[in-house]
Amino acid sequence: MVTDSKTIPHRGIIVGNYCHDILLNNNLVIAETLGGAASFISTVLDALSLPFHLVSKVGPDFTHAALTTNHPPLVISTSQTTIFHAHFGSNHPDRILNRVGSCDPITPSEIPSGSRFEFGMAVGVGGEILPETLEKMLEICDIVFVDIQGLIRRFEDKDGRVNHVGLKESGFFHLLPKISFLKASEDEALFIDLEEVRKWCCVVVTHGKDGCEVFCKDGCLKVDPFQVCQVDPTGAGDCFLGGFAAGIVQGLDVYDAALLGNFFGSLAVAQVGPPSLDMNLVQMVKEEMNKRKVKDTPCPEKIDKLPVFRKPHDQDQFYASLVAAKDKIMYHIQENGWKSSPKLVDQSNVKAKPVINSVQQGPISSVVDK
Repeated sequence: MVTDSKTIPHRGIIVGNYCHDILLNNNLVIAETLGGAASFISTVLDALSLPFHLVSKVGPDFTHAALTTNHPPLVISTSQTTIFHAHFGSNHPDRILNRVGSCDPITPSEIPSGSRFEFGMAVGVGGEILPETLEKMLEICDIVFVDIQGLIRRFEDKDGRVNHVGLKESGFFHLLPKISFLKASEDEALFIDLEEVRKWCCVVVTHGKDGCEVFCKDGCLKVDPFQVCQVDPTGAGDCFLGGFAAGIVQGLDVYDAALLGNFFGSLAVAQVGPPSLDMNLVQMVKEEMNKRKVKDTPCPEKIDKLPVFRKPHDQDQFYASLVAAKDKIMYHIQENGWKSSPKLVDQSNVKAKPVINSVQQGPISSVVDK
C-alpha cells in the first residue's frame, strides 16, 4: 500500500500514477518532465492547505523522487514508470500522443482500508484506474471527482498511440450515479452522451481559453476564463480540476469553484511544468475563498438540488479578486524569471510552440508519427 509522508489527517485521496513525459519536436527530444495528473493536482491542493493521501505507482526507473518527497509513490520493483511521448512538429502541429511504457494498474487492495475520506479524485492518465478501483473509491469517499481521460483512453498495441472509446463501452458507465463530478475537455466530451450523463452526475466541460461549462440534471453554467499569456499548456486541465475540487470541498458553490478552477488553470499555462505558487500570494486566494463559503462541507446527496447552478449576485467581486491575485503572482514569477524545468533541452522551442503532453487536454491527432 502507498504511504504518504504527512502525518496530518487526510481529508481526501488522489489516485493516479506519476509519469515520465517526453516532449519531441520533429522527433528530437526537447524536454523530459514529471507528468501525470496527480503531480499537477498535488501542487494546487498543497498550496490551498488541503491535506490528502496519494496512491500512485512508479517503477525503479522513476527519476523525479526529489520532486515528489511530500507525496511519494509506491515503487514497484517488477514494473516500470509510465512513459508518454508527445510528438509535435511541422508535419503535424497537433499532438500525437503515445504511451510507450506503463506501470502496473492501481488495484482496490492498494486503496486504504478502514478509512473514510471527505473527497476522492480518480485521475488516471495511462489506464491505471480499474472499474473495481473506482468502485472502491466511491465506497469510501463522500464526494468523488473523476477525470474522464482515465476512463476512456485506450492504447494501440503496436505503438501505444492514444485513442478513445465511448463512455458506454468503457466499463465505467454503471458507476455514473455514484460519481459527483465528471470532468472532460471539449474533445473528450464528444465520447459521452452529455444529455444522458448529466442526468446521473454533474459534468464539467473545459474549453481552454474560453473557460468552462458545468452541466447537471436541471441546469447549466458557463464560467468565465482568465486572460493570460500562454507559455506551456501542459497540466492546465489538471490544475483546473484541483482548484475546482478544492473549492467544492472547502464550501464554495459550484460557480465559484469552477471560477477557482479556471484561475489555477490559467496559472498552469503561464509557466513551464507544475505551477510555482508563492504561498504568501496564495494566501490572498485562501482569504477570498473563506469569504465566499456558502457551507462548511458539501452534502453529496444534495449537490444537484442546491441552488448553485446560477451565478452568485456578487460573482464579479470574486472574479476581480482572483484577477488581482493572478496579476500579483504573474508579476512575482516574472520578477524571479520564468520557471524552467531542469531537463528542458531547448526552452525557447517550448515557449514558441503550444507543446501539449499527456496531462493536458487537447485534440489528439490520429496521424501516426513518421
